[in-house]
Amino acid sequence: MGYTLCVLGCGTMGVAVISGVLASLDAKVATTPAAQEKWMSHTPGTTTPHELEDESLPSRFLACVTREESAKKLQDVFSTPNSLGCRVEVLKAQNVEAAQASNVILLCCKPQQAHIILNEPGMKEALSGKLLISILAGVTISQISAWVLPTTKVIRAMPNTPCKIREGMTVVTTLPASPSLELDRSIILNIFSSIGRCRFLEEKHFDACTALSGSGPAFACIFLEAMADGGVMMGLPRAEALELAAQTLQGAARMTLQLGTHPAQLKDSVTTPGGCTIAGLLAMEDGRVRSTIARAIQIATEKATQLGQPEKH
Repeated sequence: MGYTLCVLGCGTMGVAVISGVLASLDAKVATTPAAQEKWMSHTPGTTTPHELEDESLPSRFLACVTREESAKKLQDVFSTPNSLGCRVEVLKAQNVEAAQASNVILLCCKPQQAHIILNEPGMKEALSGKLLISILAGVTISQISAWVLPTTKVIRAMPNTPCKIREGMTVVTTLPASPSLELDRSIILNIFSSIGRCRFLEEKHFDACTALSGSGPAFACIFLEAMADGGVMMGLPRAEALELAAQTLQGAARMTLQLGTHPAQLKDSVTTPGGCTIAGLLAMEDGRVRSTIARAIQIATEKATQLGQPEKH
């Protein structure tokens, strides 16, 4: 039943992915009456109700780190199994062994460590015929493919930090044609849809995605902080100003996503003639806010193209 998911370099994003997938599996039991009924008499750690016997869902989790301190932290984070009895096995300095035992490998290390990990003795053979998903910014599929055997299926994914609260945005490279295409697609969607939204795009767009959704939360926080500061300047208590600003941005974003409302349409709907909104908008135009934000995406994209390049000495 299911497959084994391994995370190499299980840091913040690796923890977010595993936690999201585990929570998603819990939700499937909770929302599937037949599965929930079966689970009442289920022994944790044994078989899964047949409603959840899906080869696109993981049934075993391996988290790999290099330091003892990191291993202890992960063991604390994943000390309790989920309702299905799934435990996360934390391994220290056992990358090759973990890859050998896995079907899907998520590469979450720092970009500069990828070459070292993928060139460990036996790693190429351990990854052969398996799905290798890299979330490394700036490291291309062609670079990774040069470090593994041609039989390894290399995919890139770019999640962002809101994945930690399952509100992330992940972009995944389009999948090459293969006999396992549909299964691979289902596996990827199940992983990344459990931590937010997931969309497939060609790799040529990845540097822009890195800037927009990867760096974007930082840009949004600048705007959020500035809105709260404005409220404080006009007499609002700091905590309330921040709450109002955060909820306002969240609400506007959800209207765009859930209702399909274009931001310009939403803006116009609250802009009455001679009102306070148009006055504030004109002040923002004076400060070239829109062009500055767009330019930030451009500069961050250009920087992203350099992340995977070898350092010049």
